[in-house]
Amino acid sequence: MRKLTKFKAVISLCLTLIVLLTTEGITAMADELPYDSYNYDYREYIHYTPAPYIPSRTVSGLDFTYNGEALGAFKTPQDMCLAENGDIYIADTGNNRIVILDNAMKNVKKVITTFNNNGEEDKFNSPYGVCVSERGWLYVADMKNKRVVVLDENENVMQIIENPQSESLDDGFVFSPMKVTVDYADRVYVIAQNMFEGIMVFESNGQFTNFFGTINVEISAWDKFWKRLATKEERANQQLFIPTEFTGIDIDPEGFVYASNIDATGVQGVRRLNPRGEDVIKKGANANVGGDLLIDGTSDYSGASQFTDVVYRDNGIYSCLDRKRGRIFTYDHEGNLLYIFGGLGTQEGTFTLAAAVEDIGGKIAVLDATKANIICFEETEYGRLINEAVSLRYDGDEAEAVAIWERVLELDENNELANTGIGKAYLTAGDYEKAMHYLEIGMARDYYSIAFKRFRNQVLTENLSWILTGIMVLAVAWFGFKAYKKKKKGEDD
Repeated sequence: MRKLTKFKAVISLCLTLIVLLTTEGITAMADELPYDSYNYDYREYIHYTPAPYIPSRTVSGLDFTYNGEALGAFKTPQDMCLAENGDIYIADTGNNRIVILDNAMKNVKKVITTFNNNGEEDKFNSPYGVCVSERGWLYVADMKNKRVVVLDENENVMQIIENPQSESLDDGFVFSPMKVTVDYADRVYVIAQNMFEGIMVFESNGQFTNFFGTINVEISAWDKFWKRLATKEERANQQLFIPTEFTGIDIDPEGFVYASNIDATGVQGVRRLNPRGEDVIKKGANANVGGDLLIDGTSDYSGASQFTDVVYRDNGIYSCLDRKRGRIFTYDHEGNLLYIFGGLGTQEGTFTLAAAVEDIGGKIAVLDATKANIICFEETEYGRLINEAVSLRYDGDEAEAVAIWERVLELDENNELANTGIGKAYLTAGDYEKAMHYLEIGMARDYYSIAFKRFRNQVLTENLSWILTGIMVLAVAWFGFKAYKKKKKGEDD
């Protein structure tokens, strides 16, 4: 018996040591990250979270050979995209070439420096943006050549979009495309330099049709008042109220256009545009999809975030790249901020000038224009759980997401989204009392009100017979008492 007891004690001690060592290893890994991961609560206070993603690999042009020769370093690359077949296209802007990598980013599949333009050899001049259509055609925003070049799989020119003509374009407008994407109908969406009216839309034949998603800037009554009082010189020195320029663009499977923009107010750095160009994005509990929250117009992070790119990932999840602080902000389809990671610096996992973001098989890849490399991030358990739970909720599987949200709370007890997710599941299942508990912790006021009303109605329904019986008993007793008093009064008289 003593031997068995000693054996159990030894086993227990070994298990304890394993748990402690594992925990310390994970903690050490988190402590070694060159950036903090955090989120905002309902009151807009920062709370630090486990890292949702950690850097796993850095890729540069120096890592590859092509046709038996060194590929050479990238030079100020500005864009990248993931094709339907899994290939990764990089706009190696400073080298005037398009580099195509395989899905694992282990090999170079092709390098495009020249192409066949109606029988003649042609070249790029600062290819700034890149996109691949569903049919496999390559669209390149050839900025300094002032055109969008469309190539087939054999580098033959299928179309060139240049020198758009329209009454809506100003005289002397110079077409300098910076970012390009294409939808299922081969409509081409172009973000052009110094074009503030919106995203330029071209039909499949290359004809410019209209502007898309124009951002109107509202002038406050106070600004209007002071403009009337200001002198001509003062008005010239005042801020120009012009629409905001878009910076990045992506299209989801339903045809909605996600477009990032610079927003000085820090409220909305991304838009979700329907086919009519109307913004239908949801902004979550804080009414904000602009990155770091600003308190009273200020921030501990020196002003508003500057979103330079956006990528639609899956199940309503999208990530925005903040070039100002090198952070990736990820939101769900309701505009809830899921997690934040990344930062500026020279260490692995940080950026100097973040230019583009892409989702490559669940990994987040960020292109750094100054470092001329791609930094890949892998999801941790914390990030994976949040992604899975949000995806289940997006598909309507609230109940199945409960166990996942509960595990999230074990890792981050202050995660309001997890409490709200569990509360919604109980609300859907009809357990309104538990729903109220979790929704209150999650600060989901609207859903809490729904749960409270349904709980109140449920209590009334379940006890209606007793309530009615009680009312009837009280009514009979009241009338009996009145009759008794009346009778007694008559006898006294």
